[in-house]
Amino acid sequence: MSRPAGAGGSDVPVGSAGSVGSAGSVGSVGSAGSGSGLEARRTLVRAARVVDAAGAVEDGWVLLAGAAIEAVGSGAGLPDAASGAEVVDLGDAVLTPGFVDLHGHGGGGAAYEDDSFDAALAVHRAHGTTRSVLSLVANPVPSLAVSLDRIRTVAAADPLVLGAHLEGPFLSPDNRGAHNAAHLVDPSPSAVDALLDAGAGVMRQVTVAPELPGALDAVRRFVDAGVTVAVGHTVCSYDHARAAFDAGATLLTHACNAMPGLHHRAPGPIAAALEDDRVTLELILDGVHVHPAVARVLLRAAPGRVALITDAMAAAGSPDGSYALGSLAVDVVDGVARVAGTDTIAGSTLTQDAALRLAVSAAGATLPEAVAALTSVPAAALGPDDRLGRIAPGYAADLVALSPALEVRRVWGAGRELAAAGS
Repeated sequence: MSRPAGAGGSDVPVGSAGSVGSAGSVGSVGSAGSGSGLEARRTLVRAARVVDAAGAVEDGWVLLAGAAIEAVGSGAGLPDAASGAEVVDLGDAVLTPGFVDLHGHGGGGAAYEDDSFDAALAVHRAHGTTRSVLSLVANPVPSLAVSLDRIRTVAAADPLVLGAHLEGPFLSPDNRGAHNAAHLVDPSPSAVDALLDAGAGVMRQVTVAPELPGALDAVRRFVDAGVTVAVGHTVCSYDHARAAFDAGATLLTHACNAMPGLHHRAPGPIAAALEDDRVTLELILDGVHVHPAVARVLLRAAPGRVALITDAMAAAGSPDGSYALGSLAVDVVDGVARVAGTDTIAGSTLTQDAALRLAVSAAGATLPEAVAALTSVPAAALGPDDRLGRIAPGYAADLVALSPALEVRRVWGAGRELAAAGS
């Protein structure tokens, strides 16, 4: 088969559309079940390079069957398994797994606390994020319950929404960042139980400052309930952080931001996370939150454990101007969001494809390492049941086609093509 030179590639129907059964579920992220319209959809996607955490393959192909990957391989010609499939030839593109964002607050002018946040999801999907954990800022428990219920409804219909992350209310008032101090509370048993009840079936993550009264018991309670716990927005010591990780916390919320820095006599939570192989470190790689030199240090010190997140707020994919982050007013100037009237950074305007480019160009990561930080690393942080973040049989049919300059061209999520940036 000749490879077209055009940037967008071409779609070539090959053979007749044969009838195939369901590809089955992909962990807990959706399936091509009866009546889904995906039962007979089989697509062979070809690209000059296929890259995931395992490395890069030249002249690769990926066969999608419904919501799952059926087979992968390389070389010219049509593989026998692809008989009857539509062929999408991407030409000189780089094909990666869909990006997984563990931590984002919105985009396209919308926040995940809003009545509707379709615009936010659309912005990030156009930039390669095929699976999202939707983050909520600190609010009173009744308000959080309303937001959790809304996200639950969306996630029930959309397998690309993985659930919710409560970034508050269990945060240090002395390192709260862009969270309203009036909404912060200690993680008492009653507060924890109220949020577990409100978040049943939809809460995937929660951030806790481990020095707060009752925090370690709260960590254990959340972990026992199947919620991933992150240490963050904290003034904790190295020992506090180690105790939280021993209690079951496995994430560090946006490493280096809203926490003590790495000091030679007071190593703090960053050192505790770097030396603990159980812990994944979130990193906002936008050139603003963390200097590229520090990003290089983290990536080298914790290989395979740094997850590139956006922490994006409503201004992502939108012009500079005035926005809200929860109950706080935010001004965005030159793409940098700050709480109005202060120097406090209020989330980002980052998209994950931009983080990928910075990881390679400024943070010293190889392309497979950078891709892993957006795909398999965050997927693993969510737990082994989600078959996300790899290009391998049985994994979710989530793909991003990038130009050789790593600009997004096309995106597939759960086997369906999504709109890409600029389309």
